[in-house]
Amino acid sequence: MVWIQRRKVLASCLCITAAVFLLVTLQVVVELGKFERKKFKNSRLQDGHSEMEEVPQRLHSFLTKEALVWNRLKPLESAGYPVMLWWSPLTGETGRLGQCGADACFFTINRTYLHHDRTKAFLFYGTDFNIDSLPLPRKAHHDWALFHEESPKNNYKLFHKPVITLFNYTATFSRHSHLPLTTQYLEGIEVLKSRRYLVPLQSKNNLRKRLAPLVYVQSDCDPPSDRDSYVRELMTYIEVDSYGDCLRNKDLPPQLKGPVSMDADGFYRIIAQYKFILAFENAVCDDYITEKLWRPLKLGVVPVYYGSPSIVDWLPSNKSAILVSEFSHPRELASYIRRLDYDDRLYEPYVEWKLKGEISNQRLVTALRERKWGVQDTNQDNYIDAFECMVCTKVWDNIRLQEKGLPPKRWKAEATHLSCPEPTVFPFSAPRAPRGGSLREMWIPSFEQSKKEARALRRLVDRNQNFSAQEFWALVFKD
Repeated sequence: MVWIQRRKVLASCLCITAAVFLLVTLQVVVELGKFERKKFKNSRLQDGHSEMEEVPQRLHSFLTKEALVWNRLKPLESAGYPVMLWWSPLTGETGRLGQCGADACFFTINRTYLHHDRTKAFLFYGTDFNIDSLPLPRKAHHDWALFHEESPKNNYKLFHKPVITLFNYTATFSRHSHLPLTTQYLEGIEVLKSRRYLVPLQSKNNLRKRLAPLVYVQSDCDPPSDRDSYVRELMTYIEVDSYGDCLRNKDLPPQLKGPVSMDADGFYRIIAQYKFILAFENAVCDDYITEKLWRPLKLGVVPVYYGSPSIVDWLPSNKSAILVSEFSHPRELASYIRRLDYDDRLYEPYVEWKLKGEISNQRLVTALRERKWGVQDTNQDNYIDAFECMVCTKVWDNIRLQEKGLPPKRWKAEATHLSCPEPTVFPFSAPRAPRGGSLREMWIPSFEQSKKEARALRRLVDRNQNFSAQEFWALVFKD
C-alpha cells in the first residue's frame, strides 16, 4: 500500500512538473516569437543578396501589438473577426489577432483559410509574388494588398500597369501609394541633425593627404541603374576610394568586411572622414530612396546622388547633395567636385544645414511626422504592422457600410503606385564595360520580357480560374 501511495505521489509530482514545464515552454515560445518579430526585418537583405551596401534596414525590426500567437483557432473563429491571409508567408505567423485601433483582424499564413467565409483580404509581399500560386478564383469581397518596398530588380512584373492594378491596397516606396514607404530608411529628423559622426572640415582637408575626395561602397555590381559604368568613367577624371566588391581599389579592415558591418560604428567613422560619397541607387525610380542617400547625410558627408528623379522633394535642404543628373558627363562632375574640394568657401554651403541643424524641407519634415510607423523604434509600430492595420481598417470600414445597407467602397491601386522607367546604360562607358554575360546587359531585355509577363498574368487573373505555369508561359511567348 505504501508503495502504491508513493507511486501516486511520484506521478502527481511528475504531472505538476510537466505542467510547469509546458507553461514555461509556452512563455518562452511566446517571448521568442516577440523577439523574432523584433529582429526579423534586420535579418533580411536589401535586394535579396549578400551585398555589403544594402544590408542596413530592408525590413526594419518587428514590434507588434499585443497578440494571440499560439494556434487556438476555434475561439478566434467563433469571435467573427475578419481574416487577413498572408499569401506570401512574410510574417511566419500561423495565427494572430491584431488590434488596429478600435478594430481587430485575424492575421495568418495558413492557406486553409482560402475558402473561409470570413477571409476578406490577401496580403502579398512583392519579392515573393509569382505566378505559381495565386488565390483564384477571386471572390468579389476578396481584397488584394501588396507590400513591396524593393526596387524593380526584385520583381519587374509588378512595375507595369496590368499587374500593379490587380491590387486594392499598396504599401510601396512611391508617395502615391496608399501607405507610402518613401522614408523607410530614415529613422527621423534628429539623426539627420546629429553631429555625432561629423568630422570638421579642417580635419577632412588634412585627411585628404591619404584619402581620395570621393568614396564608393557598393557590392551589388551592375544593377539596372548601370551605376558601375558611370563610376568607372568618373574614375578616369578624379580619384575615388572604392571599398566594395564593385571596382574595389581599397580594403576595409577585416572586422568590417561582412555585410552586417555597414551599420557598424567603425564603418561610419571611416566613411565620415570623406568629403563626398558616390550615392548611387540600384534602380532609377521616382521616390525610391535608400540608405545610400540618408547614411552620408547622417554622417556629414556630401552625397553625390544618382537615382530617384524626384530626389529634390526629399533632400533636407536645397543645397545638401550634388545631383549627377545636372552634369552632362562624368568629366564635368569631376571638375565640379575638384573645385569644391580645393575651395572651402564652395564646399561649406553643402554642410551648412548640418552644422546649423536646420531642415528646411517641410515635405520631408511632414512625411516623417505624419507617417504611421517608425524605423528601428521600439515605441512605434513598424511598417509591416502599419500595412496590416491599413488593410484591416479598410476592411472594417466596408463591413460597417454593408451593415448600414450601403455598398462597400472599392479601392484600387494606380500605375503610379509602383512605376519605374525602362533601365538604360551609359553609352560613354560601354567600350570599357565588361562584355559577354554581364548583368548590365540583362536588365533591358528583362524589362521588355516583364511587360509581356505582366500582360499575360493580367489576362489569366481576369479569367478568374487557376492556371498552370505552362499556360502562363505559352501566353507570354504568344504575345
